[in-house]
Amino acid sequence: MLWRFILQDAVSLMSDATTSSFRALARLLRYARGYRRRIIAASACSVINKLFDIAPEILIGVAIDVVVNQEQSFVAGLGFESAREQILILGALTFFIWAGESLFEYLFQVLWRNLAQRLQADLRQDAYEHAQRLDMGFFESRSSGQLVATMNDDVNQLERFLDGGANAMIQVGVTVVAVGAVFFVLSPLIALLAFTPIPLIVWGAFYFQRKAGPLYAEVRERVGDLSSRLSNNLAGIATIKSFTAEAREAERLRQASEAYVEANRRAIRISSAFIPVIRMAILAGFLATFTVGGMMALRGDLNVGAYGVLVFLTQRLLWPLTGLAQVIDLFERAMASTRRILDLLAEPIVVRDDGGRALAEPVRGEVTFADVSFRYPGSGEGVSEVSLAVPAGHTLALVGATGSGKSTLIKLLLRFHDPAAGEIRIDGQPIRELELTSLRRAIGLVSQDVYLFEGPVRDNIAYGRPDAPEADIIAAAQTAEAWAFIQALPQGLDTPVGERGVRLSGGQRQRLSLARALLKDPPILVLDEATSAVDNETEAAIQRSLKRIAHQRTVIMIAHRLSTIVHADQIAVIHGGRVVERGTHGELLAHNGRYAAQWRVQTGEIEAADASLA
Repeated sequence: MLWRFILQDAVSLMSDATTSSFRALARLLRYARGYRRRIIAASACSVINKLFDIAPEILIGVAIDVVVNQEQSFVAGLGFESAREQILILGALTFFIWAGESLFEYLFQVLWRNLAQRLQADLRQDAYEHAQRLDMGFFESRSSGQLVATMNDDVNQLERFLDGGANAMIQVGVTVVAVGAVFFVLSPLIALLAFTPIPLIVWGAFYFQRKAGPLYAEVRERVGDLSSRLSNNLAGIATIKSFTAEAREAERLRQASEAYVEANRRAIRISSAFIPVIRMAILAGFLATFTVGGMMALRGDLNVGAYGVLVFLTQRLLWPLTGLAQVIDLFERAMASTRRILDLLAEPIVVRDDGGRALAEPVRGEVTFADVSFRYPGSGEGVSEVSLAVPAGHTLALVGATGSGKSTLIKLLLRFHDPAAGEIRIDGQPIRELELTSLRRAIGLVSQDVYLFEGPVRDNIAYGRPDAPEADIIAAAQTAEAWAFIQALPQGLDTPVGERGVRLSGGQRQRLSLARALLKDPPILVLDEATSAVDNETEAAIQRSLKRIAHQRTVIMIAHRLSTIVHADQIAVIHGGRVVERGTHGELLAHNGRYAAQWRVQTGEIEAADASLA
């Protein structure tokens, strides 16, 4: 009855675990289909190694039998009559068994570890490449720290399990089956006694697994929170210092770190209780074999050598089961991490690149927004029924208050999002039908929030054309009015810019961003507040260069400073996600609407500032 109760409870606990950790394992195995041969080879080496590992205990019992029974021993029945010959044969067998165990231990170590390295590298690469294909809405709703933790720490956690935990799980199973078979051959009664603790051990394993699973899932979440806090604080260190918020941010980090420690503490408390409980169950099985088997040997019902084998193998059978605690610990941590990794890989790609056609060459750059509507899921902001047409080679300026929808139109043009209604066309071709690569190659973006990659100036300018000759890089830098300050840098084009361009001023970063877009030589150039971070002299220089390049391409500009767009062929005023005014600078001033009011405010501020300086 006790066995039935324990087994039923274990099955119940197992079914609970299957819905979480075992389901994650099944998902991982489906992902790892391409590694099937490596997994089978590594598993086979683990099995053979464990069989060799068990064999010496059997040989010890056989040796005892030889010493006690000599010519009547088990080995004598195989044709080796003298005791001396039997011992020599057992010695030779011992050598080959130990050599075989060492060989297959080397093989399974190499196979499992290489598999762990290969799988973690491919899994991280696949997760990153999948993340690159996700729409911008995904990144706007996730912290970068959580994503970094998933692609780095979670993948490493899985690697640690494959390095040792997978082999341990296989070898525990092999031990139970192989040793159990020897037991039942030698003495079914002692086999029953030795196996009595196993249902309790299995029940305990699944019980602790069920308790530990949610705790380790929380541990992974706390790791993500901690990574996010560190990432954000290091990126914003200048702001922290300027507001003398070091102590406050240190306290926030301490709280995140303590939350991680506390989550780990709860998990450790559960996993650490497993070995002491299981140790007592093992003791019960060992004592049963030791005493009952000893009595049977004294009565002559059991061969002395067989008794020795059973005593040695009882520990070999039961003691490795204490390793279930560490195995389950590794398994739970790995499966919690695996769920996060595979959940990232399962994120749906909203903006799909389904192998559309390339833009017809040559790309003229005509852009049309036809009744385009889009709303962000969280805030509900966006654009509604926007219709705009930009002839090839013309300049369109978008103006309006912050949050009016200007940048949303640019994101839709680049297909960072797809509109809920309406259509965007380039040269008459709907952009949904175009290859994303072809679409985005035709557009050069200079954003207000300039991102420079760590590395030299040269690589940042040539980011869109890595194979561009130096002459073209210099020409782009000259057009963007960046060449003068680049020449003044210690190493010129080879000067490192630092992380996110921290070694350069805001205006210098802006000009490098413009040079990067110009080197790409796109037929459509998008400027999102491209001159917001430069001084008046540099702005005037950039405006001169923009006038030169605007004759060769379509330019879409977003600007708050209206003085930068007075020469645009068309100006559209966006308010509340809709186009409320449209025309040239002169036409909009004559209309005396929102644009004219904003122009009066800005020119009035300039006049007031001039008067105060005088």
